[in-house]
Amino acid sequence: MWTKLAFFLLLLPTTAVSFTKDCVDPTNGSSLWFNFYETVCPAAEAIIFAGVVRAVSAEPRMAASLLRLHFHDCFVNASSKFEGCDASLLLDDTDRFVGEKTAAPNVNSVRGFDVIDGIKAELEAACPGAVSCADVLAVAARDAVLLLGGPTWQVETGRKDGLMANKSAAESNIPAPTSGLSALTQKFRNVGLTQKDMVVLSGAHTIGKARCATFSSRFGASSSGSSDRRFLDSLQQLCGSGTNDTLAALDLVTPSTFDNQYYVNLLSGDGLLPSDQALMDANAGEVEGLVAAYAADVDAFFRDFGEAMVRMGRLAAPPGRGGEVRRCCRVVNA
Repeated sequence: MWTKLAFFLLLLPTTAVSFTKDCVDPTNGSSLWFNFYETVCPAAEAIIFAGVVRAVSAEPRMAASLLRLHFHDCFVNASSKFEGCDASLLLDDTDRFVGEKTAAPNVNSVRGFDVIDGIKAELEAACPGAVSCADVLAVAARDAVLLLGGPTWQVETGRKDGLMANKSAAESNIPAPTSGLSALTQKFRNVGLTQKDMVVLSGAHTIGKARCATFSSRFGASSSGSSDRRFLDSLQQLCGSGTNDTLAALDLVTPSTFDNQYYVNLLSGDGLLPSDQALMDANAGEVEGLVAAYAADVDAFFRDFGEAMVRMGRLAAPPGRGGEVRRCCRVVNA
């Protein structure tokens, strides 16, 4: 796998997705900037990239896991105390709070904590106390997408790590795999993201896997044709022969490639999760149009995905809310 990945890296584009000025300039009062570590830890992004390369070369599925970590971390945005991309997801339980790792959307879903721990240890050895765990998540998510053939983009950095975690906020804020279109749209609007952001970020499901328990409700869904029915029957056979923990690829066609096949699948009725196929609901309107556009134009999907990831990465607590650069991502500093 390493040889194949090294060869693939030589073929990767060297230019990032370009952004308009309003996308680049932070507008939420946060202190996020491109090249934040240029002087305090010049090797930061190279260290993170090397760690992601090692992890993905050993297990390609880890790319989707690292992307999911960033997404699930950023969506915990319940109040002024627990907001946004602050690496709260990485905190272990303490006698002060129950962490987010065991929240319903995360248990048996999020993984890759050891990968982040390893990268953070290398960063601490090179630049003690400089690089936040929240920034590691953001940069690692970008690098994971790139390694499976997806776009790259500049990541704004300078986040602080949160001092608390909130299990109940994770359970109420992170979109459920059984969500319908209106619920999905509202979850994204609750954190300041648009319906278009919801559609393009859902395209992350072009990689990764899900447990049967998360999509078993699809088995009884009405089908739009024989192809759709065969797809649902194959899923039911897979899950019927195993347990709720049996895994299926979110994109059965190109499961280890970050591309626009996810949207092609939706047009055929072959979205794995109920929340995926919900984008093609009868009343989807503009959402259905976006799905068709991304299915037809991978470059448009890549461009919009990079821009949406930057916007999601800006979900953060208001200035002055506090935070730190953790020495270990699992615990706050003593």
